Amino acid sequence: MRGRDITSYGFGRLRLFILPVLVWLAVAACVVFLFRQRSARFEVVGLAQGRVHEVAATCPGRLRDVPVRQFQPVKAGDVVAVLDRVPDDENLRAQLNTASARIQQLKAQLAAAENQLSVEAANRETDWTASQRRFIVDAENARLRVLEIKTQIATDMITLADLGVEIEIVESLVDKNAVSPYELEKVQVQYNALSKKVQENQNLLKEAANNLIEADKRRDEYLARNLQHPALDTALEVIRQAIKVQENVVAELQAKQEPLILKAPFDGVVVHLHSRPNEILSYRAGENVLRRPGEVVVAGQAILVIAEAKTSEIIAYAGDRMLGQVKEEMAVELVKSSEPARIARSRIVSVGPGLELMPERLWRNPTVPQWGRPVLIGIPAGMELLPGELVGIRGL
Repeated sequence: MRGRDITSYGFGRLRLFILPVLVWLAVAACVVFLFRQRSARFEVVGLAQGRVHEVAATCPGRLRDVPVRQFQPVKAGDVVAVLDRVPDDENLRAQLNTASARIQQLKAQLAAAENQLSVEAANRETDWTASQRRFIVDAENARLRVLEIKTQIATDMITLADLGVEIEIVESLVDKNAVSPYELEKVQVQYNALSKKVQENQNLLKEAANNLIEADKRRDEYLARNLQHPALDTALEVIRQAIKVQENVVAELQAKQEPLILKAPFDGVVVHLHSRPNEILSYRAGENVLRRPGEVVVAGQAILVIAEAKTSEIIAYAGDRMLGQVKEEMAVELVKSSEPARIARSRIVSVGPGLELMPERLWRNPTVPQWGRPVLIGIPAGMELLPGELVGIRGL
């Protein structure tokens, strides 16, 4: 009898202990059920999106290198593309030839001006004026010599690059026994000879630059000791200005030989967009863009796209019944159904001016297009969303 009492007493205590646990579990289940029911009931579905930047060419050119790959994280300032500014070497060569011909023309004009000044000096000028003319003409001749050598070096560098490409092609053909090794040796000899010529011209350029410095110094020292003859300065001013123009032309053509470096504008991820029309990613500039080295692009053409890893806003569409209700600063409630699920309050940041075709993902019937008025909604702090994630919206 006493044993049964002890057993009944223990079972009663156990029942008193289990009962609160069961009640707590039932309440928790009800809370979860109610939360999910609340989460499942919303009026409008929006799409989370972040900032996206299209990296485009600022001038025509050929891609030399794209050192990033799809979905690779990048930091602001990282090099994402290297572009050769001039894809048509023959066009650049023609421009350099034109600049070289113009230099020769200026030489002839300078010689003619020198002869004219010589005649004037014989008739009217003093020995001081004749010496002044000589110093000025010597300085301008030295400047033309520097410009002439620079042009020749720029032209030879283009030819040298072409020979380098030809060597690679012939080497490939030799490996395939398509041509004899003699052809490779012949091209290599041309490459070495031109490379040596470029080196010699670079040495001549240093010498000519030093000669120009000395000629300018002698002219300035002489002019500082005497008053400059106005007629002489006027006679050579036009040629001086023309020489400066050609200096700028050659400098511009040389700058085109330097590659254009494109960098990431902010921290993000390289994306390659494959979305169909009206999908959320179609709102990002540069759909289906991730170009490869060797491709030729024009100014303004996209090379790749960088997207922020975090979302900054939600885009939603107000239906016909809500067109007159939506307005800026209007309070709304956001419902995130994915784990961790969350409900938070936010507001409308801006409202579109008219109706737009909604992304296909938001159509109630995939075969029936829908239209709506776009609204941008801010993402409250603590709500983490992936780009393209669906978010329920109440209050519109």
